Amino acid sequence: MSSPRLWDARLHAFIGRLPTTPADRWLRRLSTYANHGRLWLVIGVLLGIRKGPLRRGVIRGLGSMAVSSALVNVVLKRIFGRVRPDLENLQTHRRLRREPGSLSFPSGHSSSAAAFVTGVAMESPLAGAALAPVAFGVGYSRVHVGVHYPGDVVAGLAVGGAVAVATQHWWRVRPKQAARVRTALDAPALPEGEGLVVAVNPRSGPDDYDPAEDIRRLLPRAEVLELTPESGVDELLGEAARSGRAKALGVAGGDGSVAAAAAVALEHGLPLAVIAAGTLNHFARDVGLETPQDTANAVVAGQAVRVDVAEVNGTPFLNTASIGAYLEMVRRRDRLSGRMGKWLALTVAAAQVLRRQAPVQLVVNGRPLSVWIVFIGNCLYTPRGLSPAWRPRLEDGLLDVQYLRADLTFGRTRAVLATLLGISEHARSYGHFEAEEVTVVSRSGLKQVAFDGEMGEKATEFRFRKRAELTVYCCRTG
Repeated sequence: MSSPRLWDARLHAFIGRLPTTPADRWLRRLSTYANHGRLWLVIGVLLGIRKGPLRRGVIRGLGSMAVSSALVNVVLKRIFGRVRPDLENLQTHRRLRREPGSLSFPSGHSSSAAAFVTGVAMESPLAGAALAPVAFGVGYSRVHVGVHYPGDVVAGLAVGGAVAVATQHWWRVRPKQAARVRTALDAPALPEGEGLVVAVNPRSGPDDYDPAEDIRRLLPRAEVLELTPESGVDELLGEAARSGRAKALGVAGGDGSVAAAAAVALEHGLPLAVIAAGTLNHFARDVGLETPQDTANAVVAGQAVRVDVAEVNGTPFLNTASIGAYLEMVRRRDRLSGRMGKWLALTVAAAQVLRRQAPVQLVVNGRPLSVWIVFIGNCLYTPRGLSPAWRPRLEDGLLDVQYLRADLTFGRTRAVLATLLGISEHARSYGHFEAEEVTVVSRSGLKQVAFDGEMGEKATEFRFRKRAELTVYCCRTG
């Protein structure tokens, strides 16, 4: 027997000779409850009730667990072929009712535990730290009940953790720090929100949440106006700005509402307070405004930043614009991601949309292109590929142009497979460049541009460029 295996066997024997304690029964139960990942499935259901980091962590953890379990049981155990420890001398009360008959190295229970907990920890470090002792407990319990050597457990933990970390290739973890911005010195401090006029979209965000009530509580002297079918964001805020009663404008709603408010703020040279009250809140999250309290603190303190604003044919947008199937693909992805995770949801959405989509013939900055999708971002997005998620900077002065080519053989299949394998940015069907201005001419007749989740006018020519910077209330600098 080689030296590592000898010491592994000796440590297993030492643990087997430990005196009887009340922990024996609980460790045996823990080992049994973890069979086939049942323990982690139950924990996943409990943690995934609410949207946000915990649900994303559960999706990442369960997906990692499925992959690591297949890798361990189908591949690695057969390669290493290590048999289970001899249970002849194990104390009877420790033994499982049904002893496993599979090979021993590495431990599948340990692999699943590490994969799930690491996946959760990547999205929610606090939840991961709370679950880590349970994962180590599952691993140790397999040695305690005699069915694995300690080395099996260590290897299983390493495999599961590595698989979870590798999911970054397909589904990047959003960084905790906000995008880089410039400091603004022209935003007035508004005690209790005095002089702030806020337009609230009551149809955005969760059905059980009323942003107007939250704003009145946090900023009791602000003027809160709710959108109606007759009065949109531009009408409500435009009238307030023209009347002179607004020292600053505010908006509570989704990215479309925020973009409309930004247009009014730019027109009248006023700072903008963005209250994260939509479903996705892409702009608010990128700038570092996670909650209404963040915005209220900045308004009261008079702290603000300056960010880039882009425009298409004179209409400003803050996040992205697109021509082709991108908007529908994102909508389908967002509907599916709660059930299957963002990466797999994007693959399914791409397959569904591209199956019916006709190629679009465009000339982009003088370059003829046959494409499925053209994506134009306000500042450079990351990760590259079909699912750009966030921006490291909001003041780089650039437009991010990404597109899927349709002029290749099996173009649809290539695009879907590249998305599935997480290599779209390296595939021949994917193209990208950065520019300060972009002109898109359609050779396929009138086309409609989508920006910040809203639909724009149909046209045959679109001019994208950077507009003046926007001052946004935010409690941070640079």
